[in-house]
Amino acid sequence: MGISIDHVPCLKAWADSLTGIHYSLLSDFWPHGKVAKKYGVLRKEGYTERAIFVIDKNGIIRYIDIHDIDDQPDNEVLFEELRRIDPESALKEPPKPRPVQLPQGGIVMYCTKWCSDCRKARAWLKEQKLDYVEVDIYGIPGALDQSRKWGQGKLITPTFDINGTIVLDFNEDRLREILNR
Repeated sequence: MGISIDHVPCLKAWADSLTGIHYSLLSDFWPHGKVAKKYGVLRKEGYTERAIFVIDKNGIIRYIDIHDIDDQPDNEVLFEELRRIDPESALKEPPKPRPVQLPQGGIVMYCTKWCSDCRKARAWLKEQKLDYVEVDIYGIPGALDQSRKWGQGKLITPTFDINGTIVLDFNEDRLREILNR
């Protein structure tokens, strides 16, 4: 399950923006952040870190992974931890979708819907009046693997493929240099 300090309508909108999710979402909105505070991830500013706690069937915390709210944890690390805790779950892993042909040529931005740097990059590209293709790394089969390959195993968003030149993260100076802007 996922727990957020956002209220229920916000959680629904977030889930809808991801074209649906397959687990329950709980709101820790009132009293604000009570659960997050108990787990030590509520900041004094009133928002949380991005935190993953794996709790086994006996209620024992078996895994903790805490990131800054803008950082996206590596799902494969989490899946490996889940398989270690419950080896039978490895047998239940769904087949991976077949990769589709990823876009090439021009400006292609590999990103997520919730990444703050991705939002900044979208705004910058619009401000520069640049046409680009956006690839949701969680929505397009093969995009996540390609992004990790370019990041040498790390997931960095946004990642740009500009006519074969790869730019990791939103770096205005580097983008201007490549685009001669």
